[in-house]
Amino acid sequence: MAGCALAATIGLIPSSPAQAEPEIKNVQARVDTLYHEAEQASERYNDAKIELDELQADLKALRSDENREDKSLDVVRNQARDAILRQYAGTSLSAVGEVLSAGEPGEFLEQVSTMSSYQRLQQGLFENYRTGLKALSIRQDATRKRLAQVAETEAQLAEEKATIEAKLADAKELLGRLKEEERREVLSRGTADRSSAADVADVPVSGRASAAVAYAMAQVGDAYVYGAAGPSAFDCSGLTMMAWAAAGVALPHSSSAQYGSGTRVAASALRPGDLVFYYSPISHVGMYIGNGMIVHAANPSTGVQVTGLYSMPYVGAVRPG
Repeated sequence: MAGCALAATIGLIPSSPAQAEPEIKNVQARVDTLYHEAEQASERYNDAKIELDELQADLKALRSDENREDKSLDVVRNQARDAILRQYAGTSLSAVGEVLSAGEPGEFLEQVSTMSSYQRLQQGLFENYRTGLKALSIRQDATRKRLAQVAETEAQLAEEKATIEAKLADAKELLGRLKEEERREVLSRGTADRSSAADVADVPVSGRASAAVAYAMAQVGDAYVYGAAGPSAFDCSGLTMMAWAAAGVALPHSSSAQYGSGTRVAASALRPGDLVFYYSPISHVGMYIGNGMIVHAANPSTGVQVTGLYSMPYVGAVRPG
């Protein structure tokens, strides 16, 4: 499917001099699209990882509750059996034997309910057993549902990972078809703004934002790797997460989740350290560093770089901490 899209966009690479070479601008546009689609899948992957962590923590708690409830039910069940034995001491225990041989909790409850001795059982004890059995059933059902959600989320992770790899492979194949000089031209277009770091060197930054900006700027030139969060490679949300971690502020590894993790800030009120977000739905994040510039992990071709605030479709900004 992706190969068909590539062919439709740039045409076939020439097998003879008579065929036209693909135009650089078309290649650049297609590579940029592939990188963006891969990043969208990467951020969905990051979101799914966060969801999976939460589901697994919830599942662990549910299993712990289930085990506690199961042990509690065993205690009440043994107390009920003892009560029956005491009340039938010295008489035929054939009916009691049927109860004691019941394997499943539900079977035990059903047999006790049909015995003529039911009215003489301690009502409170029996109700405790009934309540415990219901509570155990509820917890078992909740555990099964969480297990199903975990499996579904793990399948989503695998799907998004496959999408990332496919988009990246298509981009590499497309770039590989170009002549070396043309390939360098495509890859160098995204690095033109690196020298702009000097334009923001004199912008004052205070408080925790100072540490966040310093960390992000120190990574300029590092590689872009989907899902990475340092120390020498980052994706967009991995860079901003680690930058603010250096300032003592915890952020999730997801651009959309980071958008909900701070105070919203108007573009006219931006300060260095603020996080800026792009595309709809949100799939990219960078850090404002002053003078209309941002530092961000851009894509696999350019890595971490400095560029203009409005170099991508701007959505909004938040101030962490």
